[in-house]
Amino acid sequence: MTSQSTLQSVPALGTRPASGSNPSRAETREQLAKASYDLLVIGGGILGISTAWHAAQSGLRVALVDSGDFAGATSSASSKLLHGGLRYLQTGAVKLVAENHFERRAVSRQVAPHLANPLTFYLPVYKGGPHGAAKLGAGVFAYSALSAFGDGVGHLLGPSKAARDVPELRTENLKAVAVYGDDQMNDARMALMTVRAAVEAGAVVLNHAEVTGLRFTKGRVTGAELRDRQSGDEFGVSARLVLNATGPWVDHLRRMEDPNAAPSIRLSKGAHLVLKRTSPWKAALATPIDKYRITFALPWEDMLLLGTTDEEFEGDPADVAVTEKDTAQILDEAAFSIRDQQLDRDLITYAFAGLRVLPGGPGDTAKAKRETVVTEGKGGMLSVAGGKWTTFRHIGRTVMQKLEALPGHPLGDDFEPISSLPKKLPLPGVANPRAVAHRLLVDHPAPGPRMAADTARHLATHYGSLAFDIARMANDDPELAQRVHPDAPEIWAQVVYARDNEWAETTDDVLRRRTTLTIRGLATDDIRAKVQDLLDKK
Repeated sequence: MTSQSTLQSVPALGTRPASGSNPSRAETREQLAKASYDLLVIGGGILGISTAWHAAQSGLRVALVDSGDFAGATSSASSKLLHGGLRYLQTGAVKLVAENHFERRAVSRQVAPHLANPLTFYLPVYKGGPHGAAKLGAGVFAYSALSAFGDGVGHLLGPSKAARDVPELRTENLKAVAVYGDDQMNDARMALMTVRAAVEAGAVVLNHAEVTGLRFTKGRVTGAELRDRQSGDEFGVSARLVLNATGPWVDHLRRMEDPNAAPSIRLSKGAHLVLKRTSPWKAALATPIDKYRITFALPWEDMLLLGTTDEEFEGDPADVAVTEKDTAQILDEAAFSIRDQQLDRDLITYAFAGLRVLPGGPGDTAKAKRETVVTEGKGGMLSVAGGKWTTFRHIGRTVMQKLEALPGHPLGDDFEPISSLPKKLPLPGVANPRAVAHRLLVDHPAPGPRMAADTARHLATHYGSLAFDIARMANDDPELAQRVHPDAPEIWAQVVYARDNEWAETTDDVLRRRTTLTIRGLATDDIRAKVQDLLDKK
């Protein structure tokens, strides 16, 4: 627990806004209401964010709104992977895997090397399992070949070496381990940096702004009516074109355009558990459950991430939650390859569930294609749904290409075609995270205290070079250099930075998506109260 003296000192912090802070909500509402936009994107998940980023880069006047927080639903409830999709090889989708690998490498090496990190995967082959060692060995070799062997050559490994890297690996009846490479990320942080990139390119954004109705001009959708869920203020936004990127709510918005709109999607629920680790892991586990499904055990944020489930979901997307059935299934499936002591329920710090948006149709959701679907409604509103986190850049560019190709040039002619823009635009803060962490450790003002090594690593891998802005805040005010909780790397300067520079409006915005306090099980009532005090000072 955080000491009482530390907590008592916090309410006095953060009264001076950080330099270059975001405009106030009132200023943003006024800007949205007064201007006319080329494109209004409704939905601040990664699909909407990526499209807004690319549209702004093309020179369009772009507005982006979301009824909750940016990446507040599906986009922060993923398995945190940037991956080619090993299981797609089984269906012969070689081209898809190659395209996914291209995007994965682009993000992890050029676009956001500060937010992605390579991760070695071990795929255990047990006696009586759904796949044989020879088949999996050939599969991981082909998988690495489709990535031009940029992550090494996929191969088979003996059980003893694998057990040294993953101490909790079950070795009974373990015949071999297939090895391959992918990348992982903090999805909420990646989404926030993409929002920031969109804003730096000229987009105007507002979270916690709910669409209450659509605007029509001669039967065409030309904007939306909104309500600020923080203040209650109502306002509207006018735009030449409206893009519905609301994820699980895409059909809800389509029915605002056309009450008779037929369902276009179906939803699949994916649940995950976060646990404390009982020992260090040097690799992740991807364990085959059956012919099609794999369960993951991923070292992530100094914790262990387990999942995921895949079952059809019906009902209000806002009600999605992890059930006891989900928890039991995840732990039971993890037990195929992980020893019992790492699966003790007392180690669980957090559980979360998200909804995959899949094209409508029959069949098992686990076998459905994770493709992106773009449709045009009766009133000219475009709706985009589906896709994978790994291809978020590609999806943004693809949607822009579809907008450009619309008849009648609804976007006008004063924009740069997406094909003429650089293909690997970096996200803000792009830098070598090791170099950033090193500088954070060695560059400190005397007699100021040296930053803790875990805090330096955390800042470097979640903010890149923007970590220096947070370090300056901590240097200027030693109280902001204190940890939020002794068992987490975050410092109070990050809370102020989230408030002033990252559109954080609620305690969950800060503790769940701008920091890792919630997933670590450390978002205590005392900490929530102090974070709220800081938010109230904006």
